[in-house]
Amino acid sequence: MSNPTYLPKRLLAVGDIHGCLHQLKALMGQVIPSHADQVVFLGDYVDRGPASFGVIDYLLEFGKTFPSTVFLRGNHEQMFSDYLEGHDPTVFLINGGTKTLDSYQQAEMWPIPESHRNFITTLRDVYETNDYIFVHAGLRPGLALAKQDRSDLLWIRREFINSDYDWGKTVVYGHTPLKVPFIAETRLGLDTGCVYGRQLTCCDVRTRQIWQT
Repeated sequence: MSNPTYLPKRLLAVGDIHGCLHQLKALMGQVIPSHADQVVFLGDYVDRGPASFGVIDYLLEFGKTFPSTVFLRGNHEQMFSDYLEGHDPTVFLINGGTKTLDSYQQAEMWPIPESHRNFITTLRDVYETNDYIFVHAGLRPGLALAKQDRSDLLWIRREFINSDYDWGKTVVYGHTPLKVPFIAETRLGLDTGCVYGRQLTCCDVRTRQIWQT
């Protein structure tokens, strides 16, 4: 869950991608990550956008190039994982999953490659350092990190957003689309609605420097 002793040069977090491969590549072209950095992707790589297959393929290669990279699970990866495991596909399909499946078929990658299945089903729910908690959606106020329910880590919204509860560390999250990044002492919200025609955001969580495409 955590790696408190690892101190990268830059600790970078990337908001919700949702199949926007062009913007992801452009963003990494701005950030120019190095092996001295650590990048944390906050989840929701698939659904709604046009290139979920391409995004997952890109992230797999990115993880090979930069082994310290952390990939968190978003609620859309959970729905995709449930679909891959044979559960009722309705929720996945009505929340953008049709676009995801289309992207695999258009890439002539059907059935879905085993490497992609493994990626989707083995993502982390949370990543903690000495000063930061990275999570897709947020945390349930009043509960310690160890007592959080997985569904809250992936789905919570209003209860977390409207709370000023302090976990003693800065919580870095995505999930809730914003017009601009939310930057506060104990919160960093980085989903800026790329798939809705806005921007994809990366933030150096220590310096609060922002890159967007």
